[in-house]
Amino acid sequence: MFVDTHCHLGDPAFQDDRDAVIARALGSGVGHIVVIGDNVAQSDVAIGLAEGCQQLSASAGVHPHHATEWTPTVADWLAECLASPLVVGVGEMGLDYHYDRAPREVQRLVFEAQMEIAERVGKPAIIHAREADDDVAAVLKNHPRATAILHSFSSGPSLFDTAMALGHYVSLSGMVTFRSWQLDDIVRAIPLDRLLLETDAPYLAPVPHRGHRNEPAFVADTARRVAVVRGLPLSELIRQTGNNARAVFGPRLTCPPKE
Repeated sequence: MFVDTHCHLGDPAFQDDRDAVIARALGSGVGHIVVIGDNVAQSDVAIGLAEGCQQLSASAGVHPHHATEWTPTVADWLAECLASPLVVGVGEMGLDYHYDRAPREVQRLVFEAQMEIAERVGKPAIIHAREADDDVAAVLKNHPRATAILHSFSSGPSLFDTAMALGHYVSLSGMVTFRSWQLDDIVRAIPLDRLLLETDAPYLAPVPHRGHRNEPAFVADTARRVAVVRGLPLSELIRQTGNNARAVFGPRLTCPPKE
């Protein structure tokens, strides 16, 4: 079954029909959804959602847009969250030099701090990289014992090469269906055992849903495009990316469907 490895299901965009969105996803072949936390409030929402549905897992962390919110108290909160089996990843963390909603030095300090936590607890770091490839690569090199997932990958070859040398994962979103997408060579270069799929919902709706709210069921559209680019049967891509998701996120993703 499909695994949506990165979905902001706690976003207010889903507040009126979240249960229906989950039902549509499960009904369309999505077996598991990783609900992303990108600050304290949204991480707590993600954990709450995972508590109520065994087909959901949570991540917890601080996005670079929220880097100025990082304090020792938040660091302690994050460590406590990560002790839960419901929380399968650290982040969304990283660097965003496009919007610069936090000073770059603060972003880097908070990114380093979360990578240290990811190394310590042994859960994957979910990485946001926008117009900051060199600095993201440098931080990854500083933490070689961490496992990272480059989420919604759209970066250049230098960050890709660094990630591959360190044995990290690359997650592809609906961006691969966009007319402007120019990275099919990288899609083909990702080792098959390091490839993941995601929606980043409610953002980045794939073709044919452009202009509408994205949702986990639409991960199938991304999968179909990636299968074509890779020259793989869709069933093989689904099987392999599902296995990869279980390998990186752990036993929570092996829960059987609820009767």
